[in-house]
Amino acid sequence: MKQLSDIEIAQQANILPIVKIAEKLNIDSEELELYGKYKAKLPLSLIDDEKLNQSKLILVTAVTPTPAGEGKTTVSIGLNEGLNKIGKKSIVVLREPSLGPVFGVKGGAAGGGYSQVIPMEDINLHFTGDFSAIEKANNLLSALIDNNIQSKTHNLGIDPRTVVWKRVMDMNDRALRNIIVGLGGTNNGMPRQDGFNITPASEVMAILCMSENFEDLKERMGKIFIGFTFDKKPVYARDLKAENAMAILLKDAIKPNLVQTLENNPAIIHGGPFANIAQGTNSILATKMGLSMGDYVVTEAGFGADLGAEKFMDIKCVSAGIQPHAVVIVVTIRALRHHGGARPLEYNTPDLDKVKKGIENLMKHIKNIKKYGITPVVAINKFPSDTENETLYIIKRCSEVGVQALIAEEWAKGGEGMKEIAKVVVDNIEKGENKFKPLYDWEMPIIEKIEKIAKDIYGADGVDFSPKALSDLKTIQNLDLNHLPVCMAKTQKSLSDNEKAIGKPKDFRVTVREFEFALGAGFVIPILGDIMRMPGLPAVPASEGMHIDNNGTISGLS
Repeated sequence: MKQLSDIEIAQQANILPIVKIAEKLNIDSEELELYGKYKAKLPLSLIDDEKLNQSKLILVTAVTPTPAGEGKTTVSIGLNEGLNKIGKKSIVVLREPSLGPVFGVKGGAAGGGYSQVIPMEDINLHFTGDFSAIEKANNLLSALIDNNIQSKTHNLGIDPRTVVWKRVMDMNDRALRNIIVGLGGTNNGMPRQDGFNITPASEVMAILCMSENFEDLKERMGKIFIGFTFDKKPVYARDLKAENAMAILLKDAIKPNLVQTLENNPAIIHGGPFANIAQGTNSILATKMGLSMGDYVVTEAGFGADLGAEKFMDIKCVSAGIQPHAVVIVVTIRALRHHGGARPLEYNTPDLDKVKKGIENLMKHIKNIKKYGITPVVAINKFPSDTENETLYIIKRCSEVGVQALIAEEWAKGGEGMKEIAKVVVDNIEKGENKFKPLYDWEMPIIEKIEKIAKDIYGADGVDFSPKALSDLKTIQNLDLNHLPVCMAKTQKSLSDNEKAIGKPKDFRVTVREFEFALGAGFVIPILGDIMRMPGLPAVPASEGMHIDNNGTISGLS
C-alpha cells in the first residue's frame, strides 16, 4: 500500500468550517474575521488577562538539530492532539511558515504525517497575508530612508554609509544579499550599497511578535534604529514619522490566525521570526490568546534549546509576564547519530556507539532546561530506522538524570500516538515542582548577560570581543541600552559558535564579532560568526517537485 504524502493526508482530512472550530472556544461567529471557510483572524479583544495565569503553558524545544529539523512542529501538534484525547482543553500555538524554506529544502511548517494543521496548502503559502504586510511595512521604511537621503528640502542628514536597515522579501534569493540601489541618474535617488533579508529576519517581524497591543506596536515601530547622521546622531524610524504608516499596513497582521488540526482541534498560528537573529517564537498576542481560551497551550521555539528556548524564556516570557509550566525536548535517534559523528548518508543507519557519543548533546540541553527551574520531558520522535536498543539506551540515560523519555508516534498515529506523553506532561505540571526562573536579570550589564548565556547554556569557557564589538559596546552605553535583554545570534548547528563542533563541545570560547540593535523589538543582538539572513536555494529546490492541476489541486508541497 502506497504511503500517503503529507499533502495527500491533509487533502483527505475532514476539515470543518472555521466557525465550528471557533464554537469549541466559545467564540461567536460574529467576532471572527473570516478568510474563506477555513481560516479566520481573531480580534485582540478576546484576550482575557484574568485567565492567563490559570492556564498551563507547555514549550516544545529540541536538541541541536540536523539540517532537516527534528520535528518540533509535528510533536507540538501531536502533543496538542494527545492532550485533547485525554480530556484536556488544549490549543496549539505555532509560528507561520516562510515561503523560502517551503520552496527550498526544509519544506513548510504545518507539521507532517497525521500530525498537521490545516488547510495545509494555505498555511504554507500566502495564508492570511501576514508576511506580505510585514514585508510592505519593512520596505516602506526603506523607501522613506532613501527618499530622505536624496531630498534637498526634507533631509535629516542621514549618512548612507551607516544605514543598517535592509529591504526584505519572503523567498530564498542569494542574489539579493548585496546590491546597489539608486543607480540610473539623479531621478532615481542617491546610489548606495544595500541588500535584502528574508522576511522572517525583519525587525518588523520581531516587533509584531513582541507587541502587547496596537499602541505598543506603533511605539515599537518608531524605535527602529536606522543609522546615524553625518554628525553622529542616531536616527530612528520616528524621525521619519514612519511609525503610523507602518502600523497601518499591519492593522490586520497583528491579529492571530485561527485554523484547525487534522483532528479538528483549534490551532492558532501567528508570526515567524528567525531563532538566531531574533526570538524565534510566535507572537506574544497569539500565546496570550491561546492561554485565554484553553486550559493548556502547546507552543514551540525555533532550532535547538540553546537558541529558541533560551530566548523564549529570557526574552519573551519576561517581556510578556508569562511563564512555561512544562518543557518537552524533542530528540531523534538520527540527530544523536549525527552528534556522534555519523555522516548525512549514515543518519538512517543504526549505530548504538554513535548514539552513546551523541547523547551528550541531549544531556546538555536537559541540564540547561533545569537551570530555568523546570524538569523537562523528552520526546523521542520516532523514525523507521530507529532500533530498540538505541531507544532503550536514551530512555535509560534520561532516567539516570531524573527525566522521563517516551517514544513520540504522532507522525504515524496522530493524537493516539501521543496520549502517553500527554499524560506524563500533565503529571509533570501537576506535581507543582516546576518553578520557572529566568537565567539572568535584564538589569545586569550587557557583557555579564552575554557571558551568562555563553557559559551556562553553550558551555563555553568564556567570551572574546572583537575590536568592532568593543566599539559597538560604547555605542550601546551611549544609547542607554544596557537594560535590554540579549538575543544571541549564532549558528543553530552547534552549541558553540563553530558549526562544525557537533555533540557537546568542550574547551572552547565564543567570539562576539559585532552588535546590532533591535530597539523596536527590545533587545540587543550580539553577533557570533556569520549569520545568514537571506538563504539561498539548494541545487535542486523543492519547487521542482511541485505541481498544480487544472482544478487547482496542489501536489508535491510538504
